[in-house]
Amino acid sequence: MPSLEEEFHSVIENTKQYLVQQTDLFGNIIYKEEKKEEVTMVSDEQWGKAKSLDELNKQICTCLKCPLGATRTNFVFGVGNPNADVMFIGEAPGADEDAQGEPFVGRAGQLLNKIIEAVQMKREDVYICNILKCRPPGNRDPQPTEMETCTPYLTEQIKLVKPKFIICLGRISAQWLLQTNATLGSLREKVHDYHGTKLIVTYHPAALLRNPNWKYPAWEDMKMFKKLYDELKANN
Repeated sequence: MPSLEEEFHSVIENTKQYLVQQTDLFGNIIYKEEKKEEVTMVSDEQWGKAKSLDELNKQICTCLKCPLGATRTNFVFGVGNPNADVMFIGEAPGADEDAQGEPFVGRAGQLLNKIIEAVQMKREDVYICNILKCRPPGNRDPQPTEMETCTPYLTEQIKLVKPKFIICLGRISAQWLLQTNATLGSLREKVHDYHGTKLIVTYHPAALLRNPNWKYPAWEDMKMFKKLYDELKANN
């Protein structure tokens, strides 16, 4: 039978192993150094002080804070003009986005490009991202806990870009940013305030592909945005 001292040391050792395991699984952000097996931790305080989008991306691209990190092919940060006046925010990457590491590159992305071009802008003029940076399995809807985990990253992106307009693509993005359970229909055709930034809600391009009848109201949303945008530019 082990002595009391041996049992005590055994408990201490098991506790150490448990804490290491919990840190590996649920720690803030884990980075793999090139050509090394070790990983280092980066605190929220450090990544929260990023001075550019590229710096922020490098700091968070190996995030494993939620289970989606273990199933992704690529971390899908965002793309576009880092000083854009307009920021499009969807809900989560799909299969094409996960494969390429860029948001809105599949059929929905091609339609989004056409929508942007319809208001006399180009994809490279705006900034495009999602609430989640990793693809949910089977393209299911993001879960609240996943969005809670990823939202601080999105908040930093918004702070760095400083857009004059945010356009939410779809119900989930709109409800989450506005913290409401209101329907997509009731959120459209209005200008909302998101911490001092004008926010407009419209259909997700994937929804327009499923239901082409929604393309006309989506175009009405974009015309409303363009009118407000042109007025803003004229006054500046």
